[in-house]
Amino acid sequence: MRATLATLGQQRLGTPSVIVVGSVAAERLDWFERRPLFGRRVVITRARDQASKLADRLRALGAEVVLAPTIEITGPSDGGESLRAAAVELGASKPAWVVFSSANAVDRFFARLTDARDLAGSRVAAIGPGTLEALERCGIRADLVPDRYVAEGLLEVFPAAAADGGRVLLPRAEVARDTLVEGLVAKGWTVEVVPTYRTVPAPVDESLGEEVRSADAICFASSSSVTNFVAAYGASTPAVVAAIGPVTAARAAELGLEVSVVPQRSTIPDMVDALAEHFGNPR
Repeated sequence: MRATLATLGQQRLGTPSVIVVGSVAAERLDWFERRPLFGRRVVITRARDQASKLADRLRALGAEVVLAPTIEITGPSDGGESLRAAAVELGASKPAWVVFSSANAVDRFFARLTDARDLAGSRVAAIGPGTLEALERCGIRADLVPDRYVAEGLLEVFPAAAADGGRVLLPRAEVARDTLVEGLVAKGWTVEVVPTYRTVPAPVDESLGEEVRSADAICFASSSSVTNFVAAYGASTPAVVAAIGPVTAARAAELGLEVSVVPQRSTIPDMVDALAEHFGNPR
């Protein structure tokens, strides 16, 4: 054995090998290799501090994750003045509804409140499971949640205002689609938009360019991540492009990307599952 080890130390090792001892170990290794995304490199474009859930889920299915954030989440350009004013106003004038369409809006809005009791007297609507989870962490159970996790889905089930109208408070990203605002106004509501955060381009790591383009797939969880990716890396993407939902997929198509994967429900877990199914080995 001593002579063999010395010989190995003097030689250049070739392709790595794995020696499996026992049938149980062999079964476990076989499971490892049979994971749906085993051996696939997948690019994540979410903000770095929000990428862990997606990254963990991809790795659990065997993927090698390439972190290439194209967005960052920061405060609104007014320094939070509108947000502070809205929080103070809640104590004097309760809106009929408060509508949240993202976890970011929930977290930043509630950071300005004393506690969940500040929303007493207002009903709460939420779009998507991530938004629901954020509300639950703040001690709030949503009164209305659409089956489709997009603005259009909420508008389908949102009630019309009474004859004398009513007010809806909408904490959201500073720049967002106007679909929800326009739809609520069409239902007779007065809508007060409260900018709670901004999505801005993340610094580009140019050294990642080749690694990103040569990966097997790329995941986009928002329209802004698509926009910033194309601005940073161009329209050359991995062969498989996954978009979290129809709005993100539409933006990708507008910018010349061919989208291969769009889940039925606009959630991170559903996007990962759809990606695994696309590669031909569904769980």
